[in-house]
Amino acid sequence: MNTDIENLFKDKVLGHPAGLFVLFFTEMWERFSFYGMRILLVLFLTAPIISDNPGWDWPREHALALIGTYASLLYLTPIIGGWIADKITGYRVAVVLGCLIMTLGHAAMAIETTAAFYLGLALLVIGTGFFKPNITSIISEMYHGKESKKDGAYTIFYMGVNAGAFFGMMLCGYLAENFGWSWGFGLAGIFMMLGMFQFWLAKDLFGNIGAKPLKKEEMAISANETDSLTGTQVDNEVATKLNPFTLFDKVLIVLSSLGGLLYLFNDPFEKIQGTNLMPFSYGNLSGTNIVILCSLLLFLALVVTRIARYLPVVRDRIIAVSIFGFFTVFFFAFFEQSLGSMTIFARDYTNRELVGQSAMVFKVVDALLTTVPLAIISWVLVLLAKKTFTRIGLSNIVLAIAFVGLWILVIYRLVDKFSQEGNQVDATWFGILNSFFIITLAPFFSKWWESKYNPSAAMKYGIGLILLGLGFAVLSFGASGIPSGAETASVSMIFLILAYLLHTMGELCISPVGLSYLSKLVPARMIGFMFGIWYLAIAIGQKAAGTMGGMIDRISEQYSMGTFFLIFTLVPVGVGLISIILNPLLKKLMHGIR
Repeated sequence: MNTDIENLFKDKVLGHPAGLFVLFFTEMWERFSFYGMRILLVLFLTAPIISDNPGWDWPREHALALIGTYASLLYLTPIIGGWIADKITGYRVAVVLGCLIMTLGHAAMAIETTAAFYLGLALLVIGTGFFKPNITSIISEMYHGKESKKDGAYTIFYMGVNAGAFFGMMLCGYLAENFGWSWGFGLAGIFMMLGMFQFWLAKDLFGNIGAKPLKKEEMAISANETDSLTGTQVDNEVATKLNPFTLFDKVLIVLSSLGGLLYLFNDPFEKIQGTNLMPFSYGNLSGTNIVILCSLLLFLALVVTRIARYLPVVRDRIIAVSIFGFFTVFFFAFFEQSLGSMTIFARDYTNRELVGQSAMVFKVVDALLTTVPLAIISWVLVLLAKKTFTRIGLSNIVLAIAFVGLWILVIYRLVDKFSQEGNQVDATWFGILNSFFIITLAPFFSKWWESKYNPSAAMKYGIGLILLGLGFAVLSFGASGIPSGAETASVSMIFLILAYLLHTMGELCISPVGLSYLSKLVPARMIGFMFGIWYLAIAIGQKAAGTMGGMIDRISEQYSMGTFFLIFTLVPVGVGLISIILNPLLKKLMHGIR
């Protein structure tokens, strides 16, 4: 394996092995397809049947119930996909399998029939389960023994994530809104397919890295860890071996998981089809509420009983991780409104018509935002081809074909926009702001974390949640003039742009650092289990986002649109302040880990 790693590092692009950029582009096309399709969902499902671009005319609550379940499952299947790759297929085969299944999913959705639509969503959930955890595992394996370069590698890889999301939402959204939904769904599938071929044809570059596992390799961990606050030593090996999963633990896991899955599927079934999978009640409690409460209690029992069996320092750190996981649920429950209620707000309540000089300024800015990043990424493609064409020429050719197609679409879109007298901003365009702000702001936040002013974990969570709430405060102020029950309005788009800016700043305080603290606080043998718990926290947040976003009509009719966003302001700010107040306690529980 070490020989394969050394061979990878012989051909470098921008100081990193060429194989990293094969993964960069694979992730870019996967995120292109993922975000390009996902931002269309709520618009397609809620678009009127009688319109220039007819959709399914679902009530918003129904659409967001389905989207919430879909988004939640996307963070649960990777737990299974990672295990299958680790034990059976290997990472590379799992990535290709995930790409293939997702390509079929996009193709199914392009048909636009009910059966094909649900089949497409199911395939995308399964495909993501194989793809998501395993492409990052390949990077980890590539940099084994070269940990000092790993941070830079993940930074480059993260740029691929955001580049794909940026162009996917822009181009799939443009085609879907201007030519028909099947064009947007279909385009996502085409680039996913090209990304799959590009990766598979580059397999010779990786040697045995990410290949099918031949034997179980135990992770080497230090026998003793010193607590920097107390000076005591913690035997990680003993701490984890003393707490194996008991039969009771496994029963709790199965029962709480079944209850959670039952709720995930019942919520959209009940709202959309009128079919209740839990047609029972007890007093004033419905079957749904009974299942949710029982699942929650069983899960809490699992967490509490397992934590109680650890040695004191390990126990304290896991308690800290659990508290951060609780805050993570709240963050994603509100942050993920970007692909739900905020996209609806962009379409129905935002003035997207620009005329005269403002239209021309927007067109020029939009052209620069699109072409400059694409030119930079194309330059990286040329550098990769120079280093690897003799070894993986077919992969380079497929990648070049994908980029030619991307350039054609970008140029066609810009020519179309510039040929119009005014300019109507696509509702999906606002979704790209998150990726753009991440790319531009990430270096500044990285410098902040590396400076002497680097705040503690609890402070970062607090700041991130408060920034998230302030973004909704901007929307609440902008929507304050919309009367109760209004179906349309013309609020200035500046409010939505500022909200995305503040939300992205909040994301940079929480999302990248959460997994970092998890890896620092949890003993090595528990990483897999705790990553599963972390994904579960995000999944709960995703489902909560759909449920709360689905209340947009009910709250705006009874009160106002401004009140709807005011609720989304007060809760994150309140939770953020709680995180800041808990800072001394969390520092103590972390036992010197920063």
